[in-house]
Amino acid sequence: MTTDAHKETLPFQAEARQLLQLVVHSLYSNREIFLRELISNASDACDKLRFEALSDDALYEGDATLRVRVSCDPETRTITIADNGIGMSRQEVADNIGTIARSGTKRFLEALAQDRSRDLSLIGQFGVGFYSAFVVAERVTLRSRRAGLAPEHGVCWESDGQGEYTLETIEQPARGTEIVLHLRAEMDEFLDPWRLREIVRRHSDNLSLPIEMPVAEGEGESGSWEQVNRGSALWTRPRKEIGDEEYREFYKHVAHDFEDPLAWVHTHVEGSQSYTTLLYVPRRPPFDLWDRERRHGVRLHVRRIFVLEDTAGRLMPNYLRFIRGVVDSDDLPLNVSREILQESRQVDVIRAASVKKVLGRLQEMAQNEPEDYRRFWADYGRALKEGPVEDPANREAIARLLRFHSTHAEGNDGDVSLDDYIARMPEGQDRIWYLTAESRAAALSSPHLEIFRRRNIEVLLLWDRIDEWMLTGLSEYAGKALASVARGELDPDTLGGEDDAAAKAEKPDEAAGEELLKRMHEVLREDVEAVRPSRRLAESASCLVVEQDDISLGLRRMLQSAGQDMPTRLPVLEVNTAHPLVDLLRAADETEFSALSRLLYEQALLAEGGQLPDPAGFVKRLNSLLLGGRGRERGDVPA
Repeated sequence: MTTDAHKETLPFQAEARQLLQLVVHSLYSNREIFLRELISNASDACDKLRFEALSDDALYEGDATLRVRVSCDPETRTITIADNGIGMSRQEVADNIGTIARSGTKRFLEALAQDRSRDLSLIGQFGVGFYSAFVVAERVTLRSRRAGLAPEHGVCWESDGQGEYTLETIEQPARGTEIVLHLRAEMDEFLDPWRLREIVRRHSDNLSLPIEMPVAEGEGESGSWEQVNRGSALWTRPRKEIGDEEYREFYKHVAHDFEDPLAWVHTHVEGSQSYTTLLYVPRRPPFDLWDRERRHGVRLHVRRIFVLEDTAGRLMPNYLRFIRGVVDSDDLPLNVSREILQESRQVDVIRAASVKKVLGRLQEMAQNEPEDYRRFWADYGRALKEGPVEDPANREAIARLLRFHSTHAEGNDGDVSLDDYIARMPEGQDRIWYLTAESRAAALSSPHLEIFRRRNIEVLLLWDRIDEWMLTGLSEYAGKALASVARGELDPDTLGGEDDAAAKAEKPDEAAGEELLKRMHEVLREDVEAVRPSRRLAESASCLVVEQDDISLGLRRMLQSAGQDMPTRLPVLEVNTAHPLVDLLRAADETEFSALSRLLYEQALLAEGGQLPDPAGFVKRLNSLLLGGRGRERGDVPA
């Protein structure tokens, strides 16, 4: 590295070099996207100046007309994109341009590694859209000065996208940023002004900021500029005047996405409060969907002026954090802050109405566009499951959108709705039955399902970790209580469904087994609250259940793993007194009885996804059973 007072040459960090190699050598199928990304960055810089100038008008430096200018020079083989926005100081250039090995870069590289088909199309989402310039340029020069700083505090950044870049302090009379792209030999198409105009109109036509290009030769005064985009905020126009393609292109700008959105909803409200919303569902999950420190959200405008990006989830609840778009209020103050947002009743109204519109659009998709909704659920279902707990006011609407696997559709993709379930309920059934498990395999083989299979009663199968949490906020739907097949005592006669001799579970002789179960409880009293005869088992020997008012075993394990202290509440062991293993118990001596009782408890614990307290002891007890008691004679079977 060489340095002096004003200029230094710095190496790119490892991740930055990796990113630039991908960009420079990419077989990028849509190279023109570089212009959209650079114009979008310029537009953001102007928005930031407009916002900061609300409290410091001097930042305009006598020029409050914000714009982006695009030009090309065939002789020097350059394209220039310039804005008179907020600009950057030397430190900001170093932080935002020079050092790009940040979380955004890392996640972008990880996303490309996972799905090469995505190419570089999502580069803007990761905060590194500037580097799309190297798709077409062999060298990039950036000059900038931050508004409010003196001209001698300008900065120049330059790189060929290889191993290093230079950073130099320069004299820069005008605030803002100018980017000069020195094009590669094979990029002649972008030296045509009409080609650039066509790209601007396709991708950036609906930016509210004017995008200017030099007046074409022979069509006006030499050296003058003309606006080439429509320059009106798309969301302010009546819906009937906006075509689907315009909606799609605006989404690509606001979400920094290359793909079309999956759906959108556009509303305009007037009255005691006036506002407009244009909200989109991305076709693919945003890269920060599961990032607790996410940087993207719905953009808040006040009277068409961009104010901030709602990354804190004030305008859209956390379970809808994938929504992108714009909220534009006519009533909020221009100097609105994140703190003001937290306490604003006006924002509460906008949020409530926006959520209802989004949920309504999703329900419309589920009814009329089933393939699109199936895709939506696969990508966003886990996030939506957070809704019943987070948003009780919309619990019913969210529940209508949920999809499940079930015992009546074991081979499907998990697209059973609660309405589907209720429509199939047999006569006499008054509850929506569900089972939570550690995995799909554990759910399908759970002993808790046996009586329900006999009676042909459908059970919803849930094995995602979020499901346990979701159910704490979803106790009923459409007047039907949701009930766990593994909670409380079960009376088959109250289940409904088939009730013939082949389907009806035999009622155990509780009196005959009472003494046996008491003895078992004496052996297992440190592990279970009680041992009782089971009316839910038909084939298995035992299962664990919790009482009706207790939390499930799975949720208990999940909360404990998260470090939460849980009150001691032992489960109940239910035993199928007609099972052959119970006959062995009746004939066993004290040592065998203790070993078999513990074995019945341990296999029930395993079926619930629990961990054995003594795996080695379990193996020895099981081996003894397989050996028909000979293991005990050798003295290697624990009680």
